[in-house]
Amino acid sequence: MTRRLVLLHTVPGLIPAFRDLADELLPDDVELANVVDETLLKDAIAGGGVSASINRRVMGHVVSAMDAGAVAVLATCSSIGPAVELARALSDIPVLRVDDPMADEAVELGGRIAVVATLQSTLEPTTALVRARARLRGREVDVVSRLCEGAFDAVVRGEGARHDELVRNELRSVASEVDAIVLAQASTARVANSMDPDAINVPVLSSPRSGLQQTVELLERAV
Repeated sequence: MTRRLVLLHTVPGLIPAFRDLADELLPDDVELANVVDETLLKDAIAGGGVSASINRRVMGHVVSAMDAGAVAVLATCSSIGPAVELARALSDIPVLRVDDPMADEAVELGGRIAVVATLQSTLEPTTALVRARARLRGREVDVVSRLCEGAFDAVVRGEGARHDELVRNELRSVASEVDAIVLAQASTARVANSMDPDAINVPVLSSPRSGLQQTVELLERAV
């Protein structure tokens, strides 16, 4: 019997990357369905974070996924992380944040962690997530938050190369100060993947692979 995994995106451009990962990682009996709601990210940016309206809409997407037979929902946007956690507490199926395993790995790597983002609306919830995951493990961490000024505007203008350059520059700038770097947005994973591993002397963590892998492990335990 086929099981359905729903991915909730706020950026349609992430669908191909997650589809490729799904082809590699998903068991044969799990089918992927993608839901995209760009208004969630746009409203989080405009409002400076998650609002009651965003909470309700994320929960609505989760309910719709359950009605469609989903066995789990994976949210791929860190900006809506707090809404995802609320939906998780109210749902009958697993509702996962793509960045949870990334934050867990960062906490294990050291006590000083950089969070790098191109949006303030993503930087703040990811920084809070790293601190929360550290507390769960009884660890103390010092989180350095870095915003890549101008990178998001560049990608909106269609200047992907400029966006990637600004992110790379920020990674190089902060690397000497920390034990690990967390990329707050799944969309910036390609920057780390394209860099020479020797260019930065600390681990650079991104969320797509580890987030989907954790979801697969959960589905396998549920069989």
